[in-house]
Amino acid sequence: MPSRLTVSSYAVLGLLAIKPWTGYELTQQATRSLRFAWPKSERLLYAEPKKLVEHGLATAIEESVGQRSRTAYTITDDGRAALAAWMATSPQPPVLEAEALLRLLFAENGSKDDLLAALTDMADDAAAMHEQVAEINAGYLDGQHPFPQRTHLSVLFATFQLELFDLIVRWVDFAKAEVIAWPTTEGLGMTDRTEAILTSIKERRSVLEPSTHVS
Repeated sequence: MPSRLTVSSYAVLGLLAIKPWTGYELTQQATRSLRFAWPKSERLLYAEPKKLVEHGLATAIEESVGQRSRTAYTITDDGRAALAAWMATSPQPPVLEAEALLRLLFAENGSKDDLLAALTDMADDAAAMHEQVAEINAGYLDGQHPFPQRTHLSVLFATFQLELFDLIVRWVDFAKAEVIAWPTTEGLGMTDRTEAILTSIKERRSVLEPSTHVS
């Protein structure tokens, strides 16, 4: 039996819906775009196309390029139908994976300097990714989008990433200021400052309303 399709499978299927790709080209495109929303797909890109072929959702054709051969993958009609069906399902809740936040959660096992260094790395990484996304999108005004008919999708996608990376940098500035004021990472409990932060959270709290769908 073919192995079960995952979100990464559909991510690759989405790329194949744009055009046929070789395994190498899929990896390059994932580095350009998918890694900002679904980074685990990069590690699976060489396995996922084969899985799609097993399910009849893509075809694989061996091509010769000089002395070398490569495999080109193309989506099938069943693949397009499967992709459309997946698009109509509810997405998984967003998941944030940030090792620096784990370092913060268990910071009493290290020093203030350790924690501050981890937070600095987090902000530096976010700033670097912000620059990467901004640089990619800056070229779109000059017609450098490889798929110009998809510019509206790519740019809206990018706005979320840019806002997220900005938020991380701003939050790290806030968190580092708090940590610097601590005498230690251990046993501080409910300080006056912690109580003030909790009070502020309570005051800002609001009930989230369901999204309004625009017709």
